[in-house]
Amino acid sequence: MDRFADRVVLITGGGSGLGRAAAVRLAKEGARLALVDVSEQGLGASVDAVKEASPEAEVVTIVADVSKEEDVDRYVAATLEAFGRIDGFFNNAGIEGRQNLTEAFTAAEFDRVVAINLRGVFLGLEKVLKVMREQGSGMVVNTASVGGIRGIGNQSGYAAAKHGVVGLTRNSAVEYGEYGIRINAIAPGAIWTPMVENSMKQLDPENPRGAAEQFIQANPTKRYGEAPEIASVVAFLLSDDASYVNATVVPIDGGQSYKY
Repeated sequence: MDRFADRVVLITGGGSGLGRAAAVRLAKEGARLALVDVSEQGLGASVDAVKEASPEAEVVTIVADVSKEEDVDRYVAATLEAFGRIDGFFNNAGIEGRQNLTEAFTAAEFDRVVAINLRGVFLGLEKVLKVMREQGSGMVVNTASVGGIRGIGNQSGYAAAKHGVVGLTRNSAVEYGEYGIRINAIAPGAIWTPMVENSMKQLDPENPRGAAEQFIQANPTKRYGEAPEIASVVAFLLSDDASYVNATVVPIDGGQSYKY
């Protein structure tokens, strides 16, 4: 199945986790990839993973901070220089930040998390949607979170930012549908990635694995999701198979967000 043959997909947060898994999945379906991350080492590992799965895949990498407008301009320009267009955009880069009660969260930490998780998503939309509107086509998937559709506690910055991503997704989708552009979001839950592993370390530095097992017991499936499971949904939303799906936020959490 080559749903993305000759299509260019730009992925932020492409150096690990969901971004890397999406890159591997999309490359298997023929996509040409531009991967963006703050970690050059992470990008190198992602390229290795892509090439292992799809030796002929075309991949360019750009080291950039998504919260800095000049870096966003640079990663968009680099993608256009390499491939001439942007057909799909997985607007994915994000951080969790430190966990704490709102009264102890600190304004500095709030600003740091929101800068990457919300400002970074907005800047990506601002720059890429202009390209897609001029093309007359494009598909965008923003990474929100179950923390963007319900309260999760101890994560003021993360929850505020991810709720904001949901709002940006719906607002921009309404604006750009007439230009042949679809914009959706995913809301992952407990997916076993380096970010979630770090979260468990914050909950119990002495026994993060024990904290992880306790945390997942509230999930109807009694297990963590895996990054490739998220990547399959991202690939669907970026493909023509989702041609009439727009302004939608898809929870991918084993049903936990609908459980008392």
